[in-house]
Amino acid sequence: MYWPEFLTVALIHLLAVASPGPDFAVVVRESVTHGRKAGTYTAMGVGTAIFLHVGYSLLGIGLIVSQSIVLFNALKWAAAAYLIYIGIKALRAKPASASDAPVDIAKGERTARGAFTAGFVTNGLNPKATLFFLSLFTVVI
Repeated sequence: MYWPEFLTVALIHLLAVASPGPDFAVVVRESVTHGRKAGTYTAMGVGTAIFLHVGYSLLGIGLIVSQSIVLFNALKWAAAAYLIYIGIKALRAKPASASDAPVDIAKGERTARGAFTAGFVTNGLNPKATLFFLSLFTVVI
């Protein structure tokens, strides 16, 4: 068995997960605004996207993307466009006032699909996650 490689990957991944980032922010936002159920589905979306990153890294597709300038630039620009979209959305959001404190959760209910998609897209298009998995699995495996 490849225990040293597994333990190396597990330790590096544990350290990366311990630092808060966009995945943490989107799960907390969904949990606070739409409830625990939405937060759980968002976390499942993040986990599925991580599975996707691990899958293409293990299959060697990450190496192909890192060697192909066109594919790498396409992924880079898609991720940049998504980050710009998130930034514009955050800048245009109205700040909450004190009168909005009693929020009706049922009114702002999020569908399971919407919450899952938010988590999946946040991690799937996160350039840090992509680079993390490309570098980790290319070096270790």
